[in-house]
Amino acid sequence: MVYIGIDFGDKRVGVARSDGVLATAVCTVKVTGLADAVRKCAEKIKELGGESVVIGLPRNMDSTEGFRAERTRRFGAALAQITGMAPEYFDERLTTVRAHAFMNDADLAPRRKKGMVDSLSAEIILQDYLDSLKNRQI
Repeated sequence: MVYIGIDFGDKRVGVARSDGVLATAVCTVKVTGLADAVRKCAEKIKELGGESVVIGLPRNMDSTEGFRAERTRRFGAALAQITGMAPEYFDERLTTVRAHAFMNDADLAPRRKKGMVDSLSAEIILQDYLDSLKNRQI
């Protein structure tokens, strides 16, 4: 099974891929709105051979969903219409913070961080999702 992880944003969308064991950051896609994000992500999913899509869901720290989560769900619904795959949503709280911490530990130059943070966040979302699947089986 090929999983695609997505960190959805208004200007950039991070994409990661996994065979079900280890997630790997693929790219960051620049987008100009919801429709553009849906179109470009559908193309990327097809290109990568995706069979399942996991989208990071931005929840508030108290676990409630706000405007960003609603927009993300609209993105997921539109993506499902094009790809025929119902997305799995996974809590993305603090993934960007973790991605920045990882990049700081790796001592990356600031200009490289901007281009990598979204794809690395998608990788973290997807890996956390895969790990949660393994934990459910135990």
